[in-house]
Amino acid sequence: MYKSVVIIPTYNEKENIARIIEAVVGQDYAFDILVVDDNSPDGTGQIVAQMQSKLPDRLHLLERSEKLGLGTAYIAGFRKCLGMGYEYIFEMDADFSHQPSDLIRLLNACVHEGANVSVGSRYVKGGKVENWPFGRVLISYFASIYVQLVLWVRLKDATAGFVCYHRSVLETLNLDAVEFVGYAFQIQMKYAAVRNKFKLIEVPITFRDRTRGQSKMSMSIFKEAFLGVLKMRFKRSSWEAR
Repeated sequence: MYKSVVIIPTYNEKENIARIIEAVVGQDYAFDILVVDDNSPDGTGQIVAQMQSKLPDRLHLLERSEKLGLGTAYIAGFRKCLGMGYEYIFEMDADFSHQPSDLIRLLNACVHEGANVSVGSRYVKGGKVENWPFGRVLISYFASIYVQLVLWVRLKDATAGFVCYHRSVLETLNLDAVEFVGYAFQIQMKYAAVRNKFKLIEVPITFRDRTRGQSKMSMSIFKEAFLGVLKMRFKRSSWEAR
């Protein structure tokens, strides 16, 4: 069995966190979990800490002092998981927009199909979005087309946040120099993997909008992604490899 861990970044996810932890550890495959909590004022971190006594070897908690953004949460999580010896490291949202039952499909794409990075994709054949406003679907879809055109990459869902990395990818990329926090972070990580000639496979998933808690999406995140893609394309970057 491959040693695998799911990183779940949180900020005010008390309505979802216990349920998502139970759903992940309830899968047939033994996925461990690292929750990276940004000092959630609603007590999310405390809920995780309480659950650790029941899952002492499988549930880990990294508590940060303040809300520092999704990208930095994942970078901190990557470092901790690499140090703990995990071979496959996943990104996953806490709000059930990503289905825990799809984790094994992402893992299989790496283990059995040769991917270094597998991406849960809404926009490849078989993928779809449920319960999103039509306008947001259009923005997300055309954002991925924009990324393809500007960066010349064959990724249907470049902004996807449901991802499995083999540790070799994270060890190769210069995580110190990753500079974005939202959608642009997700694009930057995938683009850097492509530029370093790692194999990416997109796995069709059904993405479901959250039913509990509040979305963290904002116009500043969209703006960062739009301008960040241009920066990636036209500026030689130190983040692509160590």
